[in-house]
Amino acid sequence: MTQINSAEAVNRSDAIPRVSVSRVETDDVQVFYRSAGDPAAPTILLLHGFPSSSFMFRELITRLADEYCVIAPDLPGFGFTEIPENRNYIYSFDALTDTMEAFTEVLALQSYALYAFDYGAPIGFRLAMRHPERVTAIVTQNGNAYEAGLGDAWGPIRTYWSQPTAENREALRKDILTFEGTRWQYTHGVTDPGKIAPESYTLDAALLERPGNKDIQLDLFLDYASNLKLYPRFQEYFRTFAPPLLAIWGKNDPFFVPAGAEAFRQDVPGARVRLLETGHFALETHVSEIASAMKEFLCPDGARAEDRKTASR
Repeated sequence: MTQINSAEAVNRSDAIPRVSVSRVETDDVQVFYRSAGDPAAPTILLLHGFPSSSFMFRELITRLADEYCVIAPDLPGFGFTEIPENRNYIYSFDALTDTMEAFTEVLALQSYALYAFDYGAPIGFRLAMRHPERVTAIVTQNGNAYEAGLGDAWGPIRTYWSQPTAENREALRKDILTFEGTRWQYTHGVTDPGKIAPESYTLDAALLERPGNKDIQLDLFLDYASNLKLYPRFQEYFRTFAPPLLAIWGKNDPFFVPAGAEAFRQDVPGARVRLLETGHFALETHVSEIASAMKEFLCPDGARAEDRKTASR
């Protein structure tokens, strides 16, 4: 048996970046966020999607924080971000973007790479259009900006868009906003569903059960149609500013299909596309592959972390 002395144990422990959890008030919202890494290092902003929270980045953060300052907020209506009742918050993608814009400003994030997943994509792309000078690169993980990327699983929600009746709203509540519906989003298209940590979908499902939260989600389902109307503007942003872009997707995602990843090349010819043998929540099964791909993409010349920190000061 190999013996490890106390000094070695401390060194190994220190080599694992520590993740902090914090709250900051901005836009009259108490935004909960996770962060790790040297604040002087280049920043990566991680934006989650439905029905998750910054918890989905729990393993990715530690894999990136040795070289980057990593920040992952909970969007309004998700996770542990809190909104006072008297705020009368309107849950729309424009409003979520306003809050995230205010969040980046209160943290003085003037330059960051953007990781956009699911709902995080239309929010992140709005941020990029508002402040193109701040976004140094985009990593889209099943984060869509093209009609071609919308899979058949959108069928019931499309019906709600065209006919926003109480009946169609309740159908989504019963079919999607359930424990089984949440677990299905995590396990569908995964080669071995037994490898999905049950804490992930169980936490999401528990938070969905908070009083009033399902109606928040139904409002956002309806407003998601506003994102499709913005697709041409998102694409114009890509063509105009040509941000370095990596589309790394779970190819078995029933909501955002591989054609959506490939479509980025239409507007960003140098975009990199990588498809993984997994589903919607690719980080649950391929976090090591995604972290490695991100590091290679964000620093292809292999510059040392210390050199990049010095250059960013």
